[in-house]
Amino acid sequence: MTGRLTARQAIALVADEATFAELPPPGRKSVPDGPLGWQGYDAARARAAERTGESESVVCGTARIAGVAAVLVSFEFGFLGGSLGERTGDRLEAAYVHARAHRLPVVPLIATGGSRMQEGMIALTQLQRVARQSVLTREAGLPQIAVLRDPTTGGGWATLGAGADVVLALPGAQVGFAGSRVRPADADPAAYTAEAQVAAGAADAVVRPGELRGELGRWLRLLTSPAAAPAPPPRPLRALGPPASGWDAVRRARAPERPRAAAYLDAYFTDRAAISGDRCGGTDAGMLCGFGEREGGTVAYAAQCGTATRPAGYRTATRLIRLADRLGIPVLTLVDTPGAANDADAERQGAGAAIAELFAAVAGARTPVTTLVIGEGGSGGALALAAPGNTWATPDSYFSVIAPEPAAAILKRPPEEIEATAGQLRLRPQDLAELGVVRTPPPPAP
Repeated sequence: MTGRLTARQAIALVADEATFAELPPPGRKSVPDGPLGWQGYDAARARAAERTGESESVVCGTARIAGVAAVLVSFEFGFLGGSLGERTGDRLEAAYVHARAHRLPVVPLIATGGSRMQEGMIALTQLQRVARQSVLTREAGLPQIAVLRDPTTGGGWATLGAGADVVLALPGAQVGFAGSRVRPADADPAAYTAEAQVAAGAADAVVRPGELRGELGRWLRLLTSPAAAPAPPPRPLRALGPPASGWDAVRRARAPERPRAAAYLDAYFTDRAAISGDRCGGTDAGMLCGFGEREGGTVAYAAQCGTATRPAGYRTATRLIRLADRLGIPVLTLVDTPGAANDADAERQGAGAAIAELFAAVAGARTPVTTLVIGEGGSGGALALAAPGNTWATPDSYFSVIAPEPAAAILKRPPEEIEATAGQLRLRPQDLAELGVVRTPPPPAP
């Protein structure tokens, strides 16, 4: 399919053949030319209906997507620009109520220019109705996965789109709060694209049309099939004995050949899908977050990659843990960072607040969280991702209140005393186990 998809084409793109069943639209008494008496509004709706074959700007129903049942909400941009009016709000509300009643996830397929001018503030307040339905569905523990079509702008983007748990987008789709006719004349159009929103952390991935059904089905399976038990810690990927000294532990953790997060995740999961971005304008390639399949159930993961963690990384991990908590999915975290990024940009991006939110998310999680330290565990920037009472450590890792080099500097010790300082910090896995801070996992499988 090329060009802008109609509502029915979008449904056909993602729904398994012959599984879509449209929900009956709620009845509402017709008011001549709408709530504002906007002259010609009835005629405009009639022309839109004749042109598109739809009676409103949204089509709602149930379907199976790669075998998983869901409620679909598909916008018809050809009907008054896919705009939201009072009747649109009626349909959206009914779709969400149906989803909760039947315990179904919701998949909005969005293509809208915003709220309907001919209905004034009545149209705009439909966004509040939509937001409430989304919140109630979230509180019911049901996932919402949005697909951004061309265009996704205005309140539709700011509620159904950006408010979803996972946000996928079609390539080249126009995505942004401001539509093309209301932006500043000198605005860079490249900033209002699906690709730009992914880069800015506001959407998770761009998915080609031919892959959309499979990708949606994958996400729906992962988010609706939580593992029944806490995540077991991964086995170490290297057969090593305990480090002989504190400095030996540090050298092992910093060794270039040491297995990193991606290797542990590949060994642990049979399939996984990543979320991306903190929904605040940032991404951090040094924090891998997502959901993976293990032994038929889903485990969420947040994994540091050995770099200094940026504020966006902490916020993305917080987003991941809170979503997993709402859906009852156990969480695995992998600690591997020399510490939080401490440059000026990190401070301006709210490093302290981002770390505080992650501490709170882990502390408040009702779903079980398991942590494995796989490399460097540098101070509070690492501890924020660690599960109290359920943190494990591999033989090629260390965990410390501070790294040996800055510790020696603070104590005004010469460089030749750094190695001895590492020993005094008692940062080896066996030291930490003796202190009751971590547990050591079983050895690698033969």
